[in-house]
Amino acid sequence: MDLSPFETDNSVSCRLASQIPDVCKMEDCCLGIDEAGRGPVLGPMVYGICFCPVSKKGDLKNLKVADSKTLTEAEREKLFQNLDEARNYVGWALQILSPNTISTSMLQRTKYNLNALSHDTAIGLVQYALDSGVQLKEVYVDTVGPAEKYEEKLSKLFPGVDVTVRPKADSLFPIVSAASICAKVARDRVVKGWNFAEDLGEVDADYGSGYPNDPKTKAWLLKYLDPVFGYPQFVRFSWSTAQTLMDSKAVTVHWDDDEEDGEKSAQRQKNRSMLSYFGASAGEGSASAPKK
Repeated sequence: MDLSPFETDNSVSCRLASQIPDVCKMEDCCLGIDEAGRGPVLGPMVYGICFCPVSKKGDLKNLKVADSKTLTEAEREKLFQNLDEARNYVGWALQILSPNTISTSMLQRTKYNLNALSHDTAIGLVQYALDSGVQLKEVYVDTVGPAEKYEEKLSKLFPGVDVTVRPKADSLFPIVSAASICAKVARDRVVKGWNFAEDLGEVDADYGSGYPNDPKTKAWLLKYLDPVFGYPQFVRFSWSTAQTLMDSKAVTVHWDDDEEDGEKSAQRQKNRSMLSYFGASAGEGSASAPKK
């Protein structure tokens, strides 16, 4: 799995894919969809698809794929290697959604929540498989939101494809388990080797699981909160955990607008305006910096 296209610019979304096995272009295929990293406040979310001929379902099952959440990192790596060695009949594709992509999507003016982003990403990956010549007959999906509505939505978008959406599909269907493993292996590797675009010096990589309730993650978020610029792009700044810390630990800034002069607005609220920092000396600016 070559992650370099994403690592070159990890501020944007990126698609990675294996070669399409010839047999997948000639025989009816099944395809599974799952994601990794939906809940963490740190790092990307990765959506994965895995596909193989319907006639090879038994072979896939013999690879002993399982829900990635029940496996250790070493076990996932081994199973991904098994999938890679079965490349003559197994293919996969990933969409890596950067933390920046997730946060800017969720905070844009027009409401675009994580479920909508997840649905659109899954739909895009199915369409990619079809456009690549995969003869899709069956699609299995781990649900996001109500399963029946999601299944109906996908069935209308992809007529002629038998769509099955189920909670915990990664533990029910081996092809979804395979997609889960591909997504989780990619996310683990990306998080472990994250390239910080910001100049943070030697970054402490002990940030725990990345989930908001993890004490190590909380400590890391406190340590790397800049009172002026907020968080590095490794952090999903749209998460309430990050927003709460910024609200309480960073300092306030008032932006100029057309309704009131920024300097006057700041004086009225007994705060300094953003412009005042640009006119201050380095010493003054560092003593009381504005919040992003």
